[in-house]
Amino acid sequence: MIYSLLATKEAADSLPDTAHQPRIVSREELDALCGKDAVHQGVCLNVEPLENPAIVDVIDRPGPILVLDQVTDPRNIGAILRSAAAFGAAALLVQDRHTPDETGTMAKAASGGLDVVPIIRETNISRALQGLQKAGFWVVGLDAGGTRLDRNQLGDRRIALVLGAEGAGLRRLTRETCDEIASIYMSGPMESLNVSNASAVALYELTRPLD
Repeated sequence: MIYSLLATKEAADSLPDTAHQPRIVSREELDALCGKDAVHQGVCLNVEPLENPAIVDVIDRPGPILVLDQVTDPRNIGAILRSAAAFGAAALLVQDRHTPDETGTMAKAASGGLDVVPIIRETNISRALQGLQKAGFWVVGLDAGGTRLDRNQLGDRRIALVLGAEGAGLRRLTRETCDEIASIYMSGPMESLNVSNASAVALYELTRPLD
């Protein structure tokens, strides 16, 4: 459902005729409404949000499922969505209570990934992981102390990859629910990566052809 169409005077003059006449607002009003990092080009359409899918709606989609354990930065989530779209992930599963809404800031960082990768919102991550396990997924938690993440060792298993928050990492119950804990091989002096960078490297490893 469309609630309203907002536009600056300059943008409204270039819009085609539609059933929804724009309400003229200032660019500052749009910046405040959409977020300072949103790319709105002077136009904003206020609509009813789409319903998020359930796990059962995405398990037949190809590719791994990414799971975020209380990752809260919308820019990181947007970057993860971009990588998820690039490597053909089936969906992104997040904890509803600790995850920001899909805003303009997240959409900008996702560069189109927000429109491609479904976001599943669950109340209890551990319970959601157990549901994925029952559906045939092998749940891999990403942590620096784990064994090396290796596509050849995982074979043709369907993977749910769990990433923890910056600094805190995986919570205890989430970690205990995983089937295994794995880490990204790094040959340099750095011991860890930003969560969005880690997701990109891990997705590459999970989706590359078997040797």
